[in-house]
Amino acid sequence: MADSDNNTTLPYVTRRRVLAGTVVATTAWTLEGNASASGAGSTNVRSDPALVLWREWERVHKQTERLCRRQQRLETRLVESVGFPCVTVRLAEGEQVTVHSIEMLNEVLGNGPDTAALREKAETEFAMHQARWDAAAEETGYTAALRAEREACDQAKDLLGAFSTTRATTLAGVAGKLDAVLREGEAWEECSEFPWPQLRSALCDLVRIAKGFGADRVRRRRIRHGPS
Repeated sequence: MADSDNNTTLPYVTRRRVLAGTVVATTAWTLEGNASASGAGSTNVRSDPALVLWREWERVHKQTERLCRRQQRLETRLVESVGFPCVTVRLAEGEQVTVHSIEMLNEVLGNGPDTAALREKAETEFAMHQARWDAAAEETGYTAALRAEREACDQAKDLLGAFSTTRATTLAGVAGKLDAVLREGEAWEECSEFPWPQLRSALCDLVRIAKGFGADRVRRRRIRHGPS
């Protein structure tokens, strides 16, 4: 197929991006340790329902990222060996356009009788390319990897939704909620725009205050009981 300066944008089979890391990725664990040491909050940290939920979300989130990296590696190999399903058609004006779906093909050629033969030929070529992609995806394990990643992602989203109805009883639980929202949101959105910088700032404030609170409690305890 010939290249074209008017190609449609390649479809992103993998829409989720795996973050390299975030400054608040382990915030809830940090707060959990501080709260346990200082006795912060009226409820035991380890029984905080929001923190219990965060631990399960963290486990599934890490699993999702591992699966995502695996299917991305397989996807890259698949694109290099087979290429995204597509077909290039030459319009009446002589312009060549590459499309990556039947829907886009119908938009480009329309449904008129004058393009019926061209449309049928293009649909056949596209179907052949799609079949090669599907066969290679099954053979390389990409299909299974993509399915597993989507299932884990759905589980993580269900857990994330549960945060809205789960009360936090400690600072660590509150931090866990913010941490999960930030890490999930940054994987899909432009993390340099509202509200991500504000949420990161609020979480950093929470960590700083909790650390200061814990350190102050430890100092007062030492003064009260004297040196050991």
